[in-house]
Amino acid sequence: MFNYILRRLALIPITLFGVMVLNFAIVQIAPGGPVEQMIAQVQGLDVSATARVTGAGSGETVNAGQTQGPQVSIGGENKYRGAQGLDPDFIKEIEELYGFDKPAYERFWLMMSNYVTFDFGESYFQDRAVVDLVIEKMPVSISLGVWTTVLVYLISIPLGIAKAVKDGSRFDIATSSVVIVGNAIPSFLFAILLVIVFAGGRYLDWFPLRGLVSENWEELSTWGKIADYLWHMVLPVGALVIGSFASLTMLTKNSYLEEINKQYVMTARAKGLTERRVMYGHVFRNAMLIVIAGFPAAFIGVLFTGSFLIEVIFSLDGLGLLGFEAVIKRDYPVMFASMFFFTLLGLVMGLIGDIMYHIIDPRIDFEKVDR
Repeated sequence: MFNYILRRLALIPITLFGVMVLNFAIVQIAPGGPVEQMIAQVQGLDVSATARVTGAGSGETVNAGQTQGPQVSIGGENKYRGAQGLDPDFIKEIEELYGFDKPAYERFWLMMSNYVTFDFGESYFQDRAVVDLVIEKMPVSISLGVWTTVLVYLISIPLGIAKAVKDGSRFDIATSSVVIVGNAIPSFLFAILLVIVFAGGRYLDWFPLRGLVSENWEELSTWGKIADYLWHMVLPVGALVIGSFASLTMLTKNSYLEEINKQYVMTARAKGLTERRVMYGHVFRNAMLIVIAGFPAAFIGVLFTGSFLIEVIFSLDGLGLLGFEAVIKRDYPVMFASMFFFTLLGLVMGLIGDIMYHIIDPRIDFEKVDR
């Protein structure tokens, strides 16, 4: 197992590098890059035409409203959309400002060299270090990810086991109806329903609609801070749990049913072991392998992708919203830093999942399978 872990650790930087190369290449051909975003602001599409850009080398400030000149073109065609009428020198200053005066391969190599030392640069449009932005947004996403994943597992595993043990009973049929509803309706629709019912939308006003904590959080006592934090978490976490527990419940049930019908279970019963001993001493360990191994992936899914719309609905400024805004604005430092961070985290979590397999059942030897 030790050699397997070493091989997996050695593959992490190679896989991470390949992912970054592929996504960097795709982004290069996508329209609407940061230079075009700035040109749009200069042309008055997003901000007033008096937007200013400071030259990277000369230290001069260029007023966009005074930079009328020939169009920038390559081979007779405009290099950037919306660049008509702008001075070529002004365009060069924008390129230098964002590092686009260098070839793509050089920009990629510089970016990856900085990432090795965990230097993720600064946001193009927020004038802040990317690390500071991620650290600022992290508590929101981690709160949603941890609470949701823990509650989903605490609900789904016992429910799935109960459904497997009572397969075909009234309890199984009744709970299956709930599972089907939970599987059919996405989390964000539940979130909207919860807002309407419980957050002052139309009926009750029991829970807050915005933020992770109240504005007077610093003034509260220790227990008051904990209560206020949990109060704000009820609706967003509830929406995510309702939309996420169904698939894990059915996975647990099917995994349990498969194990219950195996020969070793019948042998254990024939030896006179109690049903509880058979279910939790033998079946549980084998049936939970696939469920527990999926924990890291479930956490990553909730942490980044699953919580995005929930963050928007409940005005929670987390990593999902940060990444989405970076894609829309073409804020490349934030985009690639987020991609690097979550890819690395996903690879590490995948390795942790394999280690958990081995811990739960030492008979599983990935070192032999890997050969």
